[in-house]
Amino acid sequence: MKLIRKSIVCVAVLLSGNMLSSAFAQKAERKHVREGNELYKTEKYTEAEVAYRKSLDVNPRSIEGTYNLGNSLYKQDKLKEAAEQYQLLAGQEAKMKETPEGKARLAEIYHNMGNISMKGKDYAQSVEAYKQSLRLNPKDDETRYNLALAQKLLHDQQNQQNEDQNQDQNEDKKEDQDKQDQQQQNQDQQQQQDDKKQDKTQEQQPQQQEQMSKDNAQQMLDAFLQDEKDTQEKVKKAQAQQQQRRRTDKEW
Repeated sequence: MKLIRKSIVCVAVLLSGNMLSSAFAQKAERKHVREGNELYKTEKYTEAEVAYRKSLDVNPRSIEGTYNLGNSLYKQDKLKEAAEQYQLLAGQEAKMKETPEGKARLAEIYHNMGNISMKGKDYAQSVEAYKQSLRLNPKDDETRYNLALAQKLLHDQQNQQNEDQNQDQNEDKKEDQDKQDQQQQNQDQQQQQDDKKQDKTQEQQPQQQEQMSKDNAQQMLDAFLQDEKDTQEKVKKAQAQQQQRRRTDKEW
């Protein structure tokens, strides 16, 4: 029985120690959060970030510390880091919806996530985030206005993308048409060159034939004159021989 009593005493001491440790941790967490909140109110967002990170060192699952850290990062335009903190809280959505305060805070988280997406011109994502926020807090006029603005910007963005796509397609068609026109022009030029060569060849053939006819005529004329000359020489020679015979006969 004494052993049992000692065991009970030991367990009680351990539980008491754990409770004291937990209470000390909660106190330290709240202290850092309060420090961060005071710094945040005076727009000292960098110092506030440090304080909130200290609270998370004590309790990494602190909803308040994570939420406020995300806000301090958002105020410093550290949008990617802020979104990471908000995403951690969105993963605890079911738990946060259990209380009105948690539900309101979750609505603010989605609102801020919509703002981050808006700054990154991811209008489709911002529209979804604002819708999530309004489902949690339908009376938030600022979120409703941001949703309408995001929807308009998304519509304009999609129209611009369609115009750019159509322009690209038209440019591609024009480029293809230009290539076809250039090919046709090259073919026409080649055909013209071939036609000119053919015409020139046809023009040269009659000239060559005419030149050949003139040359043949000259050759024939020269041959005729030569024959005439040879004939005359033969006639003269024959006449000379005949006269020579007559002289001989006369002398006899």
